[in-house]
Amino acid sequence: MHCVKLATVAVLGMTSVVSLAHAEGYVADGLGTGRDPVATRASNIIPEDTRSGVAPALPVPPVEPDSTPEAYLHAARDALAAGRTGEAQQSLEMAETRQLARAVPPEAASMPDADPMISQIDEALHALGDGHRARALEIIDSMAQ
Repeated sequence: MHCVKLATVAVLGMTSVVSLAHAEGYVADGLGTGRDPVATRASNIIPEDTRSGVAPALPVPPVEPDSTPEAYLHAARDALAAGRTGEAQQSLEMAETRQLARAVPPEAASMPDADPMISQIDEALHALGDGHRARALEIIDSMAQ
């Protein structure tokens, strides 16, 4: 009897995982990276779009990992234009990370970066989090000028 209960719990647990993987807004990366499921929509940017303390994995943008912030911004623009908000979010976050890579003295490490590009990327991310894709596109396009 104990084995039957244990087997039932195991089957129900596997069903839940499969259901989550097939839930709307998620795709498997198919690479065995342990990142399944991958969110296809932007989320966990602002408090209003955060449903969990753990952000889902986001799609990897189609640029080389060591690319410039500008390459990630271009990928974000392409992803937004195609409606791939999860990929756009990841691209914007990577652009911000690349732009923040700077050498500073240890005592200045916790000080915010005054780079206007960082502010613009943050603004684009917040627009995306608010569901304003067109506004996010405008901000990204203004950085390209």
